[in-house]
Amino acid sequence: MSFELIEKHGEHEQVIFCHNKEVGLKAIIAIHNTSLGPALGGTRMWNYESEEEALIDVLRLSKGMTYKASAAGLNLGGGKAVIIGDPKSQKSESLFRAFGTYVNSLRGRYITAEDVGTTVQDMEYVFMETPFVTGIPEVLGGSGDPSPYTAHGVLMGIKASAKHKFGADSLKGIRVAVQGLGNVGSHLVDYLINEEAIVTIADIDQEKVKKISDKHGLGVEDPSGIITSDCDIYAPCALGATINDETIGELKCKVVAGGANNQLAESKHGSMLKERDILYAPDYVINAGGLMNVFVELEGYSAERAIDKTSQVYTNMMEVFKIAQDEDVPTNIAANKLAERRIQLIGGLRQQHHGRTARPFSTLREMTNRQK
Repeated sequence: MSFELIEKHGEHEQVIFCHNKEVGLKAIIAIHNTSLGPALGGTRMWNYESEEEALIDVLRLSKGMTYKASAAGLNLGGGKAVIIGDPKSQKSESLFRAFGTYVNSLRGRYITAEDVGTTVQDMEYVFMETPFVTGIPEVLGGSGDPSPYTAHGVLMGIKASAKHKFGADSLKGIRVAVQGLGNVGSHLVDYLINEEAIVTIADIDQEKVKKISDKHGLGVEDPSGIITSDCDIYAPCALGATINDETIGELKCKVVAGGANNQLAESKHGSMLKERDILYAPDYVINAGGLMNVFVELEGYSAERAIDKTSQVYTNMMEVFKIAQDEDVPTNIAANKLAERRIQLIGGLRQQHHGRTARPFSTLREMTNRQK
């Protein structure tokens, strides 16, 4: 069954099952593609109902990281890890250190980071066993919280979307509805206010809504109603799949551009948005700022360099829109084309001259020199 699932969800280079009965570790690491460089992707801890569900998730997520890194113009491949367990009750130092030994055994083919269900503290434990981990605290040579940089990249993607749709990238007076006020969404609101946008917010956490609304004097919408509110740009920054069969016909926005993952419930919804003349900023292109930030960490971290790197989301998004326009395809398909073409071109060159898993010199240098 496992081999059938791996074949169904893409041609993965390597899938590693990690087990340590003594500490209760059950984990899976999936390396999808290293044509552009070492696979980088976070470690998710989730109380999966079955091992099959965990395997499907890690296969899907690792493939998505390949596309995200490629479309972002980074010398990274795609990988992901999942730990099967309840993040509220089953975490321990020994569990994460045992997981770190498995990461270390891959000798840099896979570099991990925090994800859903894991924290910077968890990554510190992993770092005790391997240098191949990013997103660790600044005192340990890391970059810390990536959310401000993810939000900055989303802002750049929104500005590119405004340029393509409205003819100018100024957001002054543009009505933006932000759904979700987590780390990324709250930072995005700050950026949008600085750009003089007219911002409306929504979140299921009413205390968070009140705090941010009072801070900026913002309009507030119901979490479900904001999706179909009258605005210029709808910015989903919470759960995925808000663009679906039920909502798509009710949208009043002209642009969908936000930080959430998997914004389209199905690929067909990209075509449906195109038919309605609603511009969609593909999620894995616009929310790549966090990945860009940790890539800078691999180079030797500089906050200034990270901001400069995340500004590249603007250019990447404009390239997606150009492909979509030139080839008359939905923007989600254009994003896939951008990613696939770079993998084929750059990956082919590396395979020809250096071998399939060639890595950036700076990455190897930093990983080799980083001390525990």
